[in-house]
Amino acid sequence: MSTTTADSVERGTKSSKAPKDHKKPTAAALKGAIQLGIGYAVGNLSSKPDRDVLMQDFSMVESVFLPSEGSNLTPAHHYPDFRLKTYAPLAFRYFRELFGIKPDDYLYSMCNEPLIELTNPGASSSWFYLTSDDEFIIKTVQHKEAEFLQKLLPGYYMNLNQNPRTLLPKFYGLYCIQCSGVTVRVVVMNNVLPRAMKMHYKYDLKGSSYKRRASRKERLKSSPTFKDLDFQEMHEGLHFDPDTYSALMKTLQRDCRVLESFKIMDYSLLLGIHVSDRKQLVRANRCDSRKGQKVLYSTALESIQGNAKASEPAADDDTLGGIPAQHKDEKLLIFLGIIDILQSYRFIKKVEHSWKALVHDGDTVSVHRPGFYADRFLKFMGSIVFKKMHPLRGASSKRKKNSFYAVKSASQEFLSPLKEEKSEEKKAQSLDNLDGDCKLYSSSKQPDLLPRVSFEPTGNDQEDLENSEARRASSSTIALDDPLASLSGSPADSELDVYLVL
Repeated sequence: MSTTTADSVERGTKSSKAPKDHKKPTAAALKGAIQLGIGYAVGNLSSKPDRDVLMQDFSMVESVFLPSEGSNLTPAHHYPDFRLKTYAPLAFRYFRELFGIKPDDYLYSMCNEPLIELTNPGASSSWFYLTSDDEFIIKTVQHKEAEFLQKLLPGYYMNLNQNPRTLLPKFYGLYCIQCSGVTVRVVVMNNVLPRAMKMHYKYDLKGSSYKRRASRKERLKSSPTFKDLDFQEMHEGLHFDPDTYSALMKTLQRDCRVLESFKIMDYSLLLGIHVSDRKQLVRANRCDSRKGQKVLYSTALESIQGNAKASEPAADDDTLGGIPAQHKDEKLLIFLGIIDILQSYRFIKKVEHSWKALVHDGDTVSVHRPGFYADRFLKFMGSIVFKKMHPLRGASSKRKKNSFYAVKSASQEFLSPLKEEKSEEKKAQSLDNLDGDCKLYSSSKQPDLLPRVSFEPTGNDQEDLENSEARRASSSTIALDDPLASLSGSPADSELDVYLVL
């Protein structure tokens, strides 16, 4: 293919030098060419040694022609001749290694079985393909989006190094297939909604309200994808325990600030809800090869900075990494991820916001400046979609008791030198006096944890004794800075007293 022809095809136009009798490739031929091209590109990388990623690696583009009869460098195939372009191959190899994807597993997922075509619920004309093992999504992107992603790679590299656990899309490869005058650019990403789990509800949420309702055509589908206004009508919010809610909102806030720094807006939160209480359907689509997770940080639990147990699900875990939640009396599993992040606030987007604002409230349309979009997105997610589950009174009381034990332990450790000094001063006193006067302070409800010291009150000592008696008369509170008061009471009484103070 000549340089002129390649350039015209790259711009998405038909070449005038193309033969008149050529036919557009079928969908099956394109899928086969995509699989063959990715397999060739990954296999070709095995001959390149591992090294650190350099700045020029992000802008590198490798191009190779794969004729159907084969060549010295390429295998023969039964698809039409096509040209493959691989963008930033070394950078994406680093990203795959960061997520624990081995080259053999990546090739097996991509090329072992035919790709599964998915429907597109959005307004874009993108095609979606899913690998048979449920691990990877292949999405077609426009020329501007592919170009923007390549410019985004250095910042994406820095963000992943700082925090690989994120709800942002995880990109594993960017390729371009030119076949019979047709140019298809595809990006390989993580799969947010596993087919193995039945999604009773699916939502595409932006935090806006203008035209944010599923169309009649979408509602007629067997598994429709609803939008913001639909969610507010169908659900009263998804409730999480406080720790999970905090981790989820912290991750969303961090991701939104990253997108804002890149001047990205119009992204969505893809939300899948599985109702655990409903009768489980037979998982006919579940692939036997998915017995263990191949990709690190790809499940919903891993993506929100959960604890170690939550981020490392067992191989036979039926939750598939879903986040536990609750809606009224129903127990749920939540799957989610931020999608469509390749829309920058370019001039055309500014014009789109301006003319939409003329006929509708500008703050309710989806297209908006990145800072406002991020704030609106977070407010909608944190107050309407996701809500914090209020703990029971007993659980709250138990936490307060536990916190008291921690404070008391710390106070005992802090006051131990003082007790040692007092004990040294009191060792010289008579044991007979201790036996005789200790009854003054002993009680069946307050067993002595430390030996009581008795002495004849004279001068200042008399004042100390009176203060001590006054403190004992006031049993409704405990002063932690008094070592005897913090140790003399029974555990049950002490816990109750601290709970009342707090």
